[in-house]
Amino acid sequence: MSFINVNHINKTFKVAKRRSGLKAALKSFFKREYQYIEAVKDISFQIEKGEIVGYIGPNGAGKSTTIKILSGILVPDSGTCTINGMTPWKDRKKYVSNIGVVFGQRSQLWWDIPAEDTFDLLKDIYNLNDEEYLKTKNNLIKMLDIEEVIKIPVRQLSLGQRMRCEIAASLIHNPSILFLDEPTIGLDAISKKVVRDFIKKINKELKTTVILTTHDMSDIEALAKRIILIGKGRILYDGTLKNLKEKYGNTRHILVNTNNTIKNITKKGIIKQEKVDSGYLFEIDTNIISISSFLKYLSDIVSIEDVDIDTENIDNIIIKLYKDFEI
Repeated sequence: MSFINVNHINKTFKVAKRRSGLKAALKSFFKREYQYIEAVKDISFQIEKGEIVGYIGPNGAGKSTTIKILSGILVPDSGTCTINGMTPWKDRKKYVSNIGVVFGQRSQLWWDIPAEDTFDLLKDIYNLNDEEYLKTKNNLIKMLDIEEVIKIPVRQLSLGQRMRCEIAASLIHNPSILFLDEPTIGLDAISKKVVRDFIKKINKELKTTVILTTHDMSDIEALAKRIILIGKGRILYDGTLKNLKEKYGNTRHILVNTNNTIKNITKKGIIKQEKVDSGYLFEIDTNIISISSFLKYLSDIVSIEDVDIDTENIDNIIIKLYKDFEI
């Protein structure tokens, strides 16, 4: 059995409907209308211990509902879920001592006191012994470079400093699973690198299982080899990032600098041709024509001075994936 087993989970929310205006508000007091929203529909997946998985999808796809079920906050309407041999919503007290959660837009740190004081409070909550606590805390402080930061009231910290403290707080009890929801949102490039490097380090050294939900595809590319795409409450794709790139990352943009005039080319594999200041911009499908074949074909027609090849980035690949599944 896998470390995380999710089987046929369903969750529907009953939401009150109300039109705008005073008359509609008064009417809703006497007769309320409801609509039912299927947040997740028959989702199933397995995750092995030590995996880093990117759990992605557009807003309203069901990501947050899934994470809340996995963390024991929500109870599904049907289906089963076992993580490390426990059911999150049934074995909640024992289970939460094995997980860490970081929400990029919510804080678990006390706002008016230094982060170190929150760490001390978490020590008592998780009933950690002094030796274990100090060892873990000092290790986290060193890896996240927050030795001076943890002595300053949280409200005075920059976003990057606070996020590093948030991650330290979520790992102070050495959990085996870490749920990360937009961990690098709003961070500068340096802070993002620190956070990403740290996540990779604890995953490699401690075999911490990481489930990452984010709209920042560079986070996914930097950390996860496997992604699970959810849309309209259903699992639409579960596989490696490499396979996704091979399937959807087949287009290349090639800027050709030339003083010659190139008439519209109709060769198979050339998707688009556009005149620009320094020459011509081509978009080609590498499944049909290779870059070398395209450049050889073009060099027989015109004199090429310079070439700039732009690979398909991960954001465009995910957009194509969304379009394919109409989400």
